[in-house]
Amino acid sequence: MSDLRHLALLLPMGNLLLLAAMGQAQSPTAAPPVSTLNVGTQLVVVDVVVQDASGHPVHGLQAANFKVSEGSTPQAVHTFEEHSRQTDAATGPQMPKLPPGTFTNYTPVAPDSTLNVLLLDSLNTPTKDQSYVRYQLQQYVKHADPHARIAIFGLANRLILLQGFSSDPETLKDAVEHKLIPRASSLLDDPTGSNVDVPSMSDMIADSGAPGQSEVAANVAQFEAQTAAMETQFRLQFTLDAFHTLARYLSAFSGRKNVIWFSGSFPIDILPDATLQDPFAVVQVNEDEFRETTSLLAKAQVAVYPVDARGLMTAPMFDAANSGRGYVRNPQKFSQDLSKFSTSQAQEHATMEQMAFDTGGHAFYNTNGLAEAVTKAMEAGANYYTLTYIPTDKREDGAYHNIRVELTGAEAKANLQLSYRHGYYASTPPRKRDEVATAANPLQQSRTAYANAAMARGAPTPEDILMKVRVLPASTATEDTLAPGNVADPNYRVAGPYKRYDVDFVALASELILLPQPDGSHGGQVEFLAYVYDGDGRLLNAVERGVALKIPAVNYPQFQHSPINFHLEVSAPARQETYLRIGIRDIPSNRFGVVEVPSSTVSHLPPAVYPAKGPATAAPAASTPSTSTPPPPPQH
Repeated sequence: MSDLRHLALLLPMGNLLLLAAMGQAQSPTAAPPVSTLNVGTQLVVVDVVVQDASGHPVHGLQAANFKVSEGSTPQAVHTFEEHSRQTDAATGPQMPKLPPGTFTNYTPVAPDSTLNVLLLDSLNTPTKDQSYVRYQLQQYVKHADPHARIAIFGLANRLILLQGFSSDPETLKDAVEHKLIPRASSLLDDPTGSNVDVPSMSDMIADSGAPGQSEVAANVAQFEAQTAAMETQFRLQFTLDAFHTLARYLSAFSGRKNVIWFSGSFPIDILPDATLQDPFAVVQVNEDEFRETTSLLAKAQVAVYPVDARGLMTAPMFDAANSGRGYVRNPQKFSQDLSKFSTSQAQEHATMEQMAFDTGGHAFYNTNGLAEAVTKAMEAGANYYTLTYIPTDKREDGAYHNIRVELTGAEAKANLQLSYRHGYYASTPPRKRDEVATAANPLQQSRTAYANAAMARGAPTPEDILMKVRVLPASTATEDTLAPGNVADPNYRVAGPYKRYDVDFVALASELILLPQPDGSHGGQVEFLAYVYDGDGRLLNAVERGVALKIPAVNYPQFQHSPINFHLEVSAPARQETYLRIGIRDIPSNRFGVVEVPSSTVSHLPPAVYPAKGPATAAPAASTPSTSTPPPPPQH
């Protein structure tokens, strides 16, 4: 992160250049269409972990020991650097002390340091296994490397940040103890992991022995299988969306990031089921989206280390909790269930292996030593080589380019193991889920999946745009109505009184994307947002303001090096704890800067004070709303 970006943290909140005064500010609805931003691949970064046959890191290799190819074409290594646990022990910059009511999305970490993420997946993992993961992590943090920077995330139907990056053992212990609470997934057949064979409706119909029930039982079995396939598809989509969000969040940090993903696993491909009337009705193929997600992770220098949270598994039909009565009626069902279990487990482990292979990580399964798996993953992820190259094929055709890294000379014969990203897209491919139709509320507009995730309660706070924001009460009094421009959820209105807050943004103009216009000026669009949530993540109130910028050519150099500020007013219920999710969005690039502020941290502070209005002073910056309709709340 450059010194220019740090500057935004040191600027005072007042007396800054007003955003609305930069060129000609107007409603985005009146602005000319924004051109599509295309960024070509100019430099490919590849982190390579080299280990011996025992899994120990290999140090001391030189650039000449590596050969890189893209497809079948050799590539010239542009830069080369070795990283180790010893060289990664540098501490990050100190967080500047901010006045009460002032917040930033800046995370102080050492440049190019290795970051680690523990991801507990409750969406795809039974609660019994989640409890075991929690126990294993409690053992791990007791002896965790004091220099390791670790963040903790949870995955339910979306990604949730439980603990930001920290190397403080006590902070991590507290997070594991009090925030990793097992949660049952409604999309799992056995959410508790009991392995008890509860008879299905089709089994009970078949067991009734009534004449003509075999066809009914077959139809019900088909329905049950298709329902289960649909639930699996939901889990796949939620999981891939979460990794997409995680990749975008971690891309703001330089250097390598290791994501240790504790999950009950899930298959990307659901194969035909020969026991059904229509074997192909349950087939689901998600390989394109899976490859796209892993490519985005690898591009952000994120290596994924999947860990099967179920540990060493045995077939559930052998579990003592199962009565086996269903097999007495139909002896063939035992072999069918055993085959299904073996196939499902093979698919799930293949998905884990593919995720690790595509991103340069390693998969751990059929082991009860989950804490040991964490140690091995962090050890591997802290010792690696970074190679870069400029690809000879510069076509931006959206095609996937395969990467191959090999050792040369004596090292090529030493039986060393290499882990690295195995490809990238030549340009960012469009995501099928990027534009989500939100038909549940007629006031909602189409929004990208990333925009929804960026402004969701408890989600990671993106640092695409570095920002600082001051949140202070507008007065000591409460109000019976919402602040102007605020829109409450029409399906869940919260009665007053309300407390109004002044929200003042500071960011750098250089963080925004302004594209050249035919008349020589530069144009762009930016949104300022403030959403109010309750403790359960329900959106109560929202306000959005949009500005279209048109900066004359003569003013553009000054604009690029200037801070900008903006002012919003948002109301929150005065009688309950709420959470203010505050963000800046650069519309052309869909980049965000976000902070989340509990109302209890600011409700007691003195009201904001602004300079008195007069001929020589300016009121807090404001602009025309980006649309005449109420702002759409994010989807969950």
